[in-house]
Amino acid sequence: MENVMKVVICPTAEHTTALTARVIERAVRQKPDIVLGLATGRTMEAVYAHLVTAHRQAGLDFERCRTFNLDEYAGIAPSSARSYRTYMDEHLFSRVNIVHSATHVPDGSADDIAAQCAGYEDAIRASGGVGLQLLGLGENGHIGFNEPFSAFTSRTRLVTLDPATRQQNVGMFDDDLTQVPYHAITMGIATILDARRTVMVVNGQAKAEMLARVIEGPMTASISATALQMHADCLIIADEAAAGALSRRAYITHLMQHDPELRALLS
Repeated sequence: MENVMKVVICPTAEHTTALTARVIERAVRQKPDIVLGLATGRTMEAVYAHLVTAHRQAGLDFERCRTFNLDEYAGIAPSSARSYRTYMDEHLFSRVNIVHSATHVPDGSADDIAAQCAGYEDAIRASGGVGLQLLGLGENGHIGFNEPFSAFTSRTRLVTLDPATRQQNVGMFDDDLTQVPYHAITMGIATILDARRTVMVVNGQAKAEMLARVIEGPMTASISATALQMHADCLIIADEAAAGALSRRAYITHLMQHDPELRALLS
């Protein structure tokens, strides 16, 4: 396997989410006890819907899987309708045959946040490590809630959210910015890079310039997703709108046509 960031450009957002789900489905079928790193957001809702369909119509079995979510808002209880635990239960966990105790989401309401973060790292290590980490891309280039200037060596920790991130996520809070937390728990960049494979799905013109910087620009702590350039097995799946600012389209197309792994994936 080549140690090169691989990029697949799909016609539409519907194609990206279907392809992302197919990557996850193949990973689960190949290794039924895989540890999945999961993400949230509107794009992921479509990914999870495809996985639910694969479970119900094609027998995709999650019974032996274990999962770790990237992040959670601080001060939000797992039982809250606005928590990422509730999001995951509603969009995936309650709709497939995964064992609920094998799913992990940081507890944003924990009394001792530092202990919660350290324990999360311990649990990931005890599981054998994440086999496939699903990622989105924030408009400011973050992965997880690793905001600008996050160290590439960072681990699971409490972070202060960028105002742009709070604004981007205000829809989860009835469009009331005053209700959006200022802090969150997130896997660190080093935690994410520990995953054996990373898969990032990106849609929409609003993220085109940032995606180009992530793929083609220099690595910088100002854009945490640029750290993925160091990962030995990173796949980025983008729609045409998100790929609109890429300058190396010819090489990306060449890889899609001639890289054995990508050809198998797209066949």
